[in-house]
Amino acid sequence: MAQNKEKKLPQAAILFNATATSILDEAKGLIERVRKAQDQIVESIQPETATFGNTLLPLAQAENNQCSTSSILTFYANVSPDEDLRHASTQAKNLLKEFDIESNMREDVFILVDAVFQKNEHLDPESKRLLQEKHRGFIKNGLALPATKRHRFEELHKRISQLKIEFQKNLNEEDGSIWFTQNELAGVPDSVLSGMEKVKDGNEDKVRLKFNYSEYLPVMRYALSCDTRKRYYISFFNRCNQNVPILKEIIVLRDEAARLLGFSNHAEFRLQDRMAKRPEVVNSLLDDLRSKLTTGGGEETENLKQFKKADVESQGEVFDGHFYLWDYTFYTQVMVEKDYSIDAKQVSEFFSLEVTTQRMLRAFENLFGLVFIEINEDDKVELVGNGMASKLIWHEDVSMYSVWDEESEGGEFCGYLYMDLHSRKGKYGNPSTWSIQQGFVGPDGQRRYPAAALVCTFPKPTPTKPSLLEHQDVVMMFHELGHGIHELVSKTTYARFHGTAVVEDFCETPSIMLEQFCWTSALKDFSQHYSTLSPEYRKAWESDQTSAAVNSSSISDQISDQTIQDLIRTKGANKSLYYLRQLHIAIFDMTIHQPESHDIAKAMDISEVYNSLLTELISEGPQGLGHQWAHGEATIPHLVGTYDVGFYGYVTAAIYALDMFDQFFRSDPWNAQQGRRYRRMILEPGASQEEMKTLVDYLGREPLMDAFYKELGLV
Repeated sequence: MAQNKEKKLPQAAILFNATATSILDEAKGLIERVRKAQDQIVESIQPETATFGNTLLPLAQAENNQCSTSSILTFYANVSPDEDLRHASTQAKNLLKEFDIESNMREDVFILVDAVFQKNEHLDPESKRLLQEKHRGFIKNGLALPATKRHRFEELHKRISQLKIEFQKNLNEEDGSIWFTQNELAGVPDSVLSGMEKVKDGNEDKVRLKFNYSEYLPVMRYALSCDTRKRYYISFFNRCNQNVPILKEIIVLRDEAARLLGFSNHAEFRLQDRMAKRPEVVNSLLDDLRSKLTTGGGEETENLKQFKKADVESQGEVFDGHFYLWDYTFYTQVMVEKDYSIDAKQVSEFFSLEVTTQRMLRAFENLFGLVFIEINEDDKVELVGNGMASKLIWHEDVSMYSVWDEESEGGEFCGYLYMDLHSRKGKYGNPSTWSIQQGFVGPDGQRRYPAAALVCTFPKPTPTKPSLLEHQDVVMMFHELGHGIHELVSKTTYARFHGTAVVEDFCETPSIMLEQFCWTSALKDFSQHYSTLSPEYRKAWESDQTSAAVNSSSISDQISDQTIQDLIRTKGANKSLYYLRQLHIAIFDMTIHQPESHDIAKAMDISEVYNSLLTELISEGPQGLGHQWAHGEATIPHLVGTYDVGFYGYVTAAIYALDMFDQFFRSDPWNAQQGRRYRRMILEPGASQEEMKTLVDYLGREPLMDAFYKELGLV
């Protein structure tokens, strides 16, 4: 790593020094530059003289620059601590989306692109794919429609674009909460509650719980009070109800737009470019899985009911036989502790956030031949001077890395990785990885390098305890870092194909494959008990123990092999219910996007569809409140982003991922030779070729479902 430390960075890092005014000015300037490039092509090229080189290539170069610049401008909306910046970034996103619609509906540009398409020039595979996608994109955006219908189509797309931005802004800006007394939160670990806002209300201490997953999940897992879990669950899924009419309008407008293009519904329109191709393929898969999982899910629910029954009766009460949605997480944890001897709170002591992320980076180094070098404060000053050093990140919590190939892989620069891991107001709430600069080849033939950011909402450490990760958090972190690695090692000519820009039913595959490492003995490499990290932590840990005297050598540095084996055994626990929860959203996504008629789309009660499916597939909701007791559909960004008619992709991604892991990594997870082959064949191509080709080339055959069904215990 030291040898790379001395290397000169071939590309300047991003400066996050924007103002609300500059964001909007830069967005407008970017739009004008790209529009000017389009105008120049139209003015200078005729259909008979149009070629890939004089038409598509300059369009692609303008798009390359647009992608990277716009990604930075719109990223502020998700992470900036400044409300004005977030608002300006959202406005910029709206302007850029409207310009995308304008660009994709320029008939004069389409005429030239169509002329090139018809000439069938000999092109390299990625350029040929670019031409095909660009041509198909114009058709999808209504250029084959008569003028009157095209005008309506453009209106629909502009309105949908505005609504999507508003939906996401509402989620980002949501700052609701619910207050509980300390007694009502009995059972929740102090490490979870320590960083939360507290007030004195008479003789009672009250705690404010926000509506983010880093607080929600531990409370639902550990709060002993059923009433607490119920209140928090219902409040959590009513946290953004203003999005309900927004989502409904988007669904209706999407349906109208699809029918204008001659499709039966939006699902048929969207799936034409996905690996599945047709709605009936997706519906058949989901129906088959639903029938296979329903029996197992029922048995798993009955098993959890017995744990609830024992718990209720131990308190001297009579069990009424009901098992509610807010019972699932709590009694799954009870089951894991009793049947698998797993204490999740004790396990989390081995996975402090800072140490675990560093160990994960080391794992990626070894597996993929990479080197991560943290850019510290002195490095920042050296790079941009003392006055601008703080502008290399958007918040003081952010850590920044330069990423390189190791010397044996050529020692070349790969890009920049950022980690923004702690909760704050106005920040995007779901764990995610953002591409903030795409890689591509510039007009000078030189590579432009990517930048990716891992964004999470974990609580901050305290002087006596670091931020601790439960095992499922470790799995999630490895998954999200996997997306980041995909962005960093991808090598494509055009920005539109870079990294995770693959189709939605393949996008999660690489990261779900990497998740599997967290269910093997490789987990040991990520662990170190937090009490060994500092004398302060050791003292605090010892004082927390129930025993009056704690043997200072009673805890090992790393998690034990037996605990790892116990964790691995839990992977199969409630697996049918886990996938039924995935199917719930996937079936909802398909249902709302394939109504039999436009009138049915307009009349559809989406909350009723969502909640009725939820109770059919998973468990009971509140009694006597019908299907309007919560609006979870209003909290799912996938439904309005690029994952519309794509949530089923989490299931297909798992099928492909388990197939790959089973064949190449199960027997030897840290096999560097296999890791580098995976990097070259799965990660580097991005979307530059058909995703099924990528998968089949790597597997050496068509994908199989055997490993997936084995995972579910169905074979």
